[in-house]
Amino acid sequence: MPDLDSTDDAVSRWCRAGGTGDAAAAAACLTADVVLVSPLTDQFRFTGREQVRAVLEAVFEVVDDFAFESAVGEGASRSLRCRGRVGGQVLEEVQLLRLDDTGLIAEITLFCRPLPALTALMQALGPELARRQGRSGLAAFLAAATRPLHAMTSQGDRRIVPLAAPRG
Repeated sequence: MPDLDSTDDAVSRWCRAGGTGDAAAAAACLTADVVLVSPLTDQFRFTGREQVRAVLEAVFEVVDDFAFESAVGEGASRSLRCRGRVGGQVLEEVQLLRLDDTGLIAEITLFCRPLPALTALMQALGPELARRQGRSGLAAFLAAATRPLHAMTSQGDRRIVPLAAPRG
């Protein structure tokens, strides 16, 4: 877990909960009206502690070896760097947190890299969220719809992108 100022109680607890995959403990660090801005879509946001908790439960199902590596910030903003694995692909994430006046997390904006890890996350997380909502048909559709995108980005990253590597 990254070193945080002792006044960052909710952020420290957030990091511990993320490292252990404890969605309930993570949700306890959030305001009731928290907003989560996804790295996968701009079409909607997850709003409220229960919606974000449901996302966290699904994330902890599909992301392995999740760990926070560093934290920076002051005042009402924190930036956390973390790493995990999705389907064997290393995923790096930056979480931009906005805190309310009580120190709870009011907004989470996520940024992820590399692209093959992001498409692996999309392929795993979308169907998992749909299944948890009892929408098995939608889960199957999302899995099928995201499979070609993930295949293209994975193969492109392994075979095509190296062709453009700097020559030294």
